[in-house]
Amino acid sequence: MRDILITVIIVGLLPFILRSASLGAYVWAWISMMIPHKNAFGFAATMPFAHMVALTTLLSCVFSRERRPFPVNSITVTYVLLMLWMSLTCFFALNTTEVVFERWLLVFKIHLMVYVTLMLLRGRQQIERLVWVIVVSIGFYGVKGGVWTLLTGGGGRVWGPPGGFLLDNNAFGLALVMLLPLFYYLQQVSVRRWLRWGLVGGMVALTFSILGTHSRGALLALVAMTGFLGLKSRRPVLNSVLLGLGLLAAIAFMPDTWSGRMHTIETYDQDTSAMSRIYAWKTLWALALDRPLTGGGFVVDTPQVFAIYAPPGGAGVYTGGNVYVAHSIYFQMLGEHGFPGLALFLLLGVATWRTSARLARLAKSDPRYSSWVPMLMRMVQVSLVAFATGGAFLSLAHLDLIYYIVCLVVLVDATLREQAKVAGATIVNPVAVPTALGSTP
Repeated sequence: MRDILITVIIVGLLPFILRSASLGAYVWAWISMMIPHKNAFGFAATMPFAHMVALTTLLSCVFSRERRPFPVNSITVTYVLLMLWMSLTCFFALNTTEVVFERWLLVFKIHLMVYVTLMLLRGRQQIERLVWVIVVSIGFYGVKGGVWTLLTGGGGRVWGPPGGFLLDNNAFGLALVMLLPLFYYLQQVSVRRWLRWGLVGGMVALTFSILGTHSRGALLALVAMTGFLGLKSRRPVLNSVLLGLGLLAAIAFMPDTWSGRMHTIETYDQDTSAMSRIYAWKTLWALALDRPLTGGGFVVDTPQVFAIYAPPGGAGVYTGGNVYVAHSIYFQMLGEHGFPGLALFLLLGVATWRTSARLARLAKSDPRYSSWVPMLMRMVQVSLVAFATGGAFLSLAHLDLIYYIVCLVVLVDATLREQAKVAGATIVNPVAVPTALGSTP
C-alpha cells in the first residue's frame, strides 16, 4: 500500500511539473532530501523517481516562462568554478574511471538541480516555500527521532533516513543542527499562532533528536549554533540565556552512557575513532602535498592511496591497516581536489556569508523586505556556522542541504536585484542595490 501511495503521488505530480517548472524544483528538493520512496518495502524503493522528476523538470524548464537568466554574483561565480574544478580533477584521479565517474555524476546531479532552482524561483513566497520543503523533508525524521529519544530516555540511538547522505547518525545529527535556524526563521515570520507553537515544539524535538544521535561532532555543532543563534536573534541577550538553559536541560535529560561518550572529546588521544580521523587527515595532507593542484580526484579512500601516503607506523598503531574516509569537509576537498578545490570551497562559504550580511543590512531599512530578509539571512549564517563546525569531523562536502542553504542567499539577492530593476534602477554591481532599496550606499 505504501509503495502504491508513493508512486501515485510522485508520478501524479509529473504532469503538473510539465505545466510549472518551479513545482519541479520543489519536488526534486523534497525527493533528494527526504527520499520518501526508501521508506517503502516493495517496488517503489528501487524506482528511479529522482531521475523521473529531474528529467521532467529540465524539460519543463526549457520551455517555461518561469525561467529567468542564471543569476550572476560572487556566490554563483565561485559555485560554478568549484563544479568545473571538481570536474577537471576527474581527469587526474587516482581511482578507476568507473568509480570516479559514478561519484562525479552523483555530485553533478545535485549541483545541476540547484542551478535549475536558481533560475526558477523568485520572491518571498517561492523562497519560503523552498524553506518549508527543506524543513519538512528533513524535519520529519528529526521530530520522529526526538520523540524516540524522549520515549527511550536517551538510551536509543537515532539514525537518519534510509539512503542518501544522512543515513549515518553523525551526518543526520549535523543536518538537524543546520535545520534548526530555518525552523526558527519560520517560527518568527509565521502569522498563525498554532503554527508558531508547533514550530517551537519541532525545535525542541530536533534538539533531543540531535542529542539522540550520540554524535560528538553534532554536539559541538549544536553548541556553536546555539550560541550564534542567540546572538543573531531579535533579542540577543534574552534568547541566548533561554537557548543556553534549554540546551543544558536537554543535556541533563540524557543518560550517563551518553555523557560518557561525549566526555571522550576531552580525551581524544585515547579514543580509537578520534585517532583514526587524525590518521586519515595526515594521509590526505600528504596526498595534497604530493599532488597540490589536482589532489587525488573523487573517492580517495582506497588501500592504494593509504599504502602510499599514510603516515609511517600509523596503520599498525591506530587502524590495523584499515582505510578511512576523510571525516572532514576540509580534508575531503583538499584530498580530492587539491588546494585550489579547497580554496574554492572555502571561498564559496565566505561569499555566501558576506552576501547574506550585505542583504540583511540593505533590506533592514526597506519596508518591502525588512520583515523577512534580514532574519532569513542571519539564520543562513547560523546554519553556515553549524556546518563549518560539525563538518570539520564529517565527509559531507557534497551534502545537498548546504548548497540549498547557499541557494537561499542567491535567490534573495536575485529577487532584490530584479525588483530593483522593475522599479527603474539599473543594477551594474552590488553597490548600486542600496539606492534601489531606498537606503544609502
